[in-house]
Amino acid sequence: MTYVKWIFLLMVVAVVGGFLHYTLPQTDIVRIVGTENRRIDFGENSIFWATPDVGTTGLATRDVRFIEAVKPSGRASVYRNEDTGWGWPPYFKLDSSNLQAEARDQISTSGAPQWVALTHYGWRSEFLTIFPNAVGVRPVEGPDVTIIPWFNIIFLTLLAALIWAITVRILRFRRNRIDPLLEDAGEVWDDAGDAVERRRKGFRAWLDTWKGKPRA
Repeated sequence: MTYVKWIFLLMVVAVVGGFLHYTLPQTDIVRIVGTENRRIDFGENSIFWATPDVGTTGLATRDVRFIEAVKPSGRASVYRNEDTGWGWPPYFKLDSSNLQAEARDQISTSGAPQWVALTHYGWRSEFLTIFPNAVGVRPVEGPDVTIIPWFNIIFLTLLAALIWAITVRILRFRRNRIDPLLEDAGEVWDDAGDAVERRRKGFRAWLDTWKGKPRA
């Protein structure tokens, strides 16, 4: 039973951790090398794409903006640029057109690089053909700049404090309310068992008196 409990707990942690890792903002230091629009036909991976631009109609196929970049290591990195609107995740991003223009203005070459901090959420998977969604871009001094994720630190700290507070209250409620009820129920069960045992012994004693009675 202990193994089942730990496996269940690990599964919950994995699901919650994966959800937070996908949803919370991340920042990459990159050099933008191009922007483009692509016609995308959505299929089984449609859950990983955002909604159309606010005010437009959602279709099974539509144009999606992309930002192409290169990391300091030389590895290519591609981001989609879609509005999140008023849905989930709650970035309330309504300016994907403006962000595309800002990204295009930051395009540079390897000979004269302009490094930027590109904030995004989501994952990149070549197998599933999914891309992280860019939510902001700003120039930085160089590829070695350090970005401290203050929002994530504050959010995760508050989330941990909330979970701790709820856990403490649940344990306190169990100790003060549930455990006494279980103890009382156990005592009642034991008393009932003792009563049944006494009656059984009395019945057997009564039968023994009949066994010793002479036959007519």
